[in-house]
Amino acid sequence: MKWLELSVEAPPEYVEPLTHIFYRYGEGGVAIESPAEFNPDEGETPPVPATVKVVTFIPLDESARERRSNIDVAVKLVAHFAQISEIKEREVEEEDWESNWKEHFHPIRVGSNLVICPTWRTHKVTDGDVLIKLDPGMAFGTGHHPTTRMCMELLETLISGGEKVIDVGCGSGILAISAVKLGAQEVLGVETEERSVGIALENCELNDISSQVTVLNGSFPEIEVEKSAYDVAVANIAAKVIVDLSEYISSAVVDGGKLVLSGILESSLDDVEKCYLMQGVRFDKILVDGDWTAVLATKTIYTDP
Repeated sequence: MKWLELSVEAPPEYVEPLTHIFYRYGEGGVAIESPAEFNPDEGETPPVPATVKVVTFIPLDESARERRSNIDVAVKLVAHFAQISEIKEREVEEEDWESNWKEHFHPIRVGSNLVICPTWRTHKVTDGDVLIKLDPGMAFGTGHHPTTRMCMELLETLISGGEKVIDVGCGSGILAISAVKLGAQEVLGVETEERSVGIALENCELNDISSQVTVLNGSFPEIEVEKSAYDVAVANIAAKVIVDLSEYISSAVVDGGKLVLSGILESSLDDVEKCYLMQGVRFDKILVDGDWTAVLATKTIYTDP
């Protein structure tokens, strides 16, 4: 059987929606490729690319026409918000499919020491490197999106060892894995999408940390989480959901505990901050990357001014 390779180039902040589109209608997963390559073994760090290529494959069978049509419509909707290239396509023979797929993935470094490496690549670990193995065929949260990178950078400054962490909207599990690899004792992941729960658990197995991570399918208030039980809460989800779940996220953290919040557009930051102040949470540090922000916050004992 032949395959059709589809690729599109877009600004890094639009990788996530394109990934969801390609994952839904493609076959086997999504590849994400930055045009600027680097070698982390030589201490190189990647420049921020102007565009990122997102790639998927569809089998040239009876489903191909419908799959391609759905991808075309969805990508055109995203193109209303950003300058995105035309979809490029090329046919690939069955025997070439796997090798073509893997060519798109290379190790990437996030923050000072975190290195995300595809399972079939090798990375020469140097002093201080924290290696995270992911199967990029399940490409939610690969470290390319600004919000994921900023959350990982903040976790790198927070986790010192022994912390209990809750990850709200854990997706691929990349933040939960990062926390454990940095020294957290245990992580509870909460995820609404059943498929993503399986992806997160598989990625935890790849990193030999399954015993330290629990992932629950659902959301608050259906999922009951012990109050004041976690040293760190991380939520990389839409700003509206961060606001809607503010009471539950805040109450899960101990007094003096830390929150890492992202998925927040800069234009929504003030509204999110006001909401969390009402929960006794103080914003300490704000990272900005393009239109996106990530917040480091502290839960305090709130009293009326």
